[in-house]
Amino acid sequence: MKRVRRGGSQGQLVEFGFHLPGRGPLARPPILARLARKADALGYACITVSDHVVLPTKTSAPYPYSPTGEFPGGSRQDYLEPLALIGWLLGVTRRIRVGTSVLVVPYRNPVVTAKQLATLDALSGGRVIVGCGVGWWPEEFQALAAAPFPERGAVTDEYLQLMKELWTRDEPRFAGKYYHVSDVTMFPKPAQKPHPPIWIGGHTDRALRRVGELADAWHPIGLRAPARLTPDEYAEKAQQVRAHAARAGRRSEAILLTLRAPLEIWPRQRKKAPGGAQVQGSPLRGPAEKVIQDIRAYTRAGVRFFVFDFTEQDPKAMVETMERFAKEVRPKVARAR
Repeated sequence: MKRVRRGGSQGQLVEFGFHLPGRGPLARPPILARLARKADALGYACITVSDHVVLPTKTSAPYPYSPTGEFPGGSRQDYLEPLALIGWLLGVTRRIRVGTSVLVVPYRNPVVTAKQLATLDALSGGRVIVGCGVGWWPEEFQALAAAPFPERGAVTDEYLQLMKELWTRDEPRFAGKYYHVSDVTMFPKPAQKPHPPIWIGGHTDRALRRVGELADAWHPIGLRAPARLTPDEYAEKAQQVRAHAARAGRRSEAILLTLRAPLEIWPRQRKKAPGGAQVQGSPLRGPAEKVIQDIRAYTRAGVRFFVFDFTEQDPKAMVETMERFAKEVRPKVARAR
């Protein structure tokens, strides 16, 4: 069996956050405020929201994180715009960081996006995380008159380089294939230096290279078909990220390794999950002690930041999950072993 190098030194801090429901029936101010404030009060490191602008009613592309390929909830549901939602969430919380998981970079004008993110970071005192992706829905690209869908990867790379230039230079200059900027200024700069952290989603070879070359963190979705990313799989891909970083002349250990995945803590008396053996054996689902062991397996693979998806779409159950994790799990896994 191929041996995979495990990353990270012993005793490093491990952080945790939750992904909030920015779409569907739970995307309502009282619910979002309750969840955000609870996460803030319990000392979680971040909350995140996802990105779509329009939802196509007909599509040629299956949803990549569903076995059926169907988009959860369909096209006739509320979907809050993430940058506006981030500003609102920053306003109803005090300490917690707020980010995108993930912002589809080619959808928006990069100069306007950089300005919005810099403003949010400046006003919040440095609490913004910029999770980024390339997108997967051709019809949404078309509806937004965005860059050509087949070129979305190259466009994302260029836009990220441009945003960094705008965030860090008093007189930014940029000449790329898709965008040119000169003879302008853009203030205020972000509160975080040199800029808000850029987390790159995805697990393809191109995404891993993008992380190594451009990002501050790798932020894949795991434990949702087809992207399982069990601890061994994660460790192998993390090694590829490090190799790309080294080839780009970057310090590979400076890239934060994160994971977004569903979390489900069962009651102590529960014997079996409703979904049967497949769910029962899935990482991060089970009694608290099993979840602890699963997190330790991922931290041995290098993960230092977890963002959890709720598995029950009920605000009371969501709050209970945050409380139980904070009480029963987090104290035992807050540092990598």
